[in-house]
Amino acid sequence: MDSFFQQEVAVVWEKCLQVIKANVPEQSFKTWFEPIVPFRLAGKTLTIQVPSQFFYEWLEENYIHVLRRALDHAIGRDGQLEYSIIVDTGGDRQPPIKVHVPTTNSPEAAEARQKAASEPKKATPQPPRSPDSSELDLYLNPTYSFDNYIEGDCNRLARSAGMAVAQRPGVTSFNPLLIYGGVGLGKTHLVQAIGNHIKGHHHDKFVLYVSSEKFTNQFINAIKSNTLQDFTDFYMKVDALILDDVQFLSGKEKTQDTFFHIFNHLHQSGRQIIMTSDRRPSELQGLQDRLLSRFKWGLTADLQQPDFETRIAIIQRKLQAEGIYIEYSVIEYIAHSVNTNVRELEGVIISLMAQASLVRRDIDLDLAKVVMKNIVTAEDREVNIDTIQEIVSDYYDVSIADLKGKSRKKELVYPRQVAMYFAKELTDLSLKSIGYHFGGRDHSTVIHAIQTISDLMEQDDSVKDAVQKIRSTFS
Repeated sequence: MDSFFQQEVAVVWEKCLQVIKANVPEQSFKTWFEPIVPFRLAGKTLTIQVPSQFFYEWLEENYIHVLRRALDHAIGRDGQLEYSIIVDTGGDRQPPIKVHVPTTNSPEAAEARQKAASEPKKATPQPPRSPDSSELDLYLNPTYSFDNYIEGDCNRLARSAGMAVAQRPGVTSFNPLLIYGGVGLGKTHLVQAIGNHIKGHHHDKFVLYVSSEKFTNQFINAIKSNTLQDFTDFYMKVDALILDDVQFLSGKEKTQDTFFHIFNHLHQSGRQIIMTSDRRPSELQGLQDRLLSRFKWGLTADLQQPDFETRIAIIQRKLQAEGIYIEYSVIEYIAHSVNTNVRELEGVIISLMAQASLVRRDIDLDLAKVVMKNIVTAEDREVNIDTIQEIVSDYYDVSIADLKGKSRKKELVYPRQVAMYFAKELTDLSLKSIGYHFGGRDHSTVIHAIQTISDLMEQDDSVKDAVQKIRSTFS
């Protein structure tokens, strides 16, 4: 019986697609309609499954009339459409969570849309509370997992060590495990993924994630309320303690004293300790030597800026989670243009989707360039590769296409080399990424250009003056 209904809904949806194909561009069809799964047909109400809230809103804003025509053709004028939105992709032990939203034409749509946007991802069981009943941040974010933590050369050691700890907490030699790295490189994601894995596979383990700032505030409150012993006893019951941003314990001597005793007890009892920091232990100032020495008992692993290939994978995973398809050339442009950290990379993707929704157009290379320019101008106030190319092309009265072109004419090669010189000086882009923005040239070409301009500046005052004049326009 189920097989019959599945076939019936597939036939109806195929009829809808025939109309949609005839009314939308091929690229738009591939992006917005191929990922849709026909879910159910109840009477004359067709339910389609879409991969995200953003996806649903885009269809409602841009293609509702096309969908209406498709329903008229496949079901009739009284045909209705309902969306099944995946708000959580689930995991091995839990199926995806979905929200059903009626079509725009129904009066319940606005209310359902609001409900879908505010739907909680997963119900988190209440962990044990501290004896003093103070508010403790016991929760782990279930969206952080090893499955959506992209591995690359920049994080391979840390991720591998994290997985080993997650599988055998307190048993490996990686105790404590200290993950360090700059802002937005995925420290919190990784340690929370460890915590979630332990909770999911070791149900008898009490896992506690807490920031150093929160730990300090709890300690102060315990002193004020004369419940310090209860506070300490509670932390000594933890099976896996995750302390985020340990550098914030700097200068807090009394808090460090208490953490030192908790650390010793947990370590001697075979409990797992996991910490994050924005710098390596040897660079941590204001922490007691006895604490720093214990941090080195286990493994210290760093997270670095993601390389180009890892950035590509991060973008693709983010788009996949949102159910969005864009051309590889756009993904490549973003990956070459943003190489600072994962958080900024994801922020660009979110901005790109938001901009596409606002202006009601598909995501293409031109839109990506506009978004990148707006982000840099509005937020970072830093010079980006497009700005450099525009200013240099204006100064030498050549086109940007000439800077990116294959011509070897001297009047074009020289401005191109100047632009590459400034790209290296004023951006964080790698040589490979700079070459990409100049017609896909090899990194050795970029090195040669930088060296050529540097030599000319030493030999020719006119070149030095011109470079200084161009540089002044960036400030």
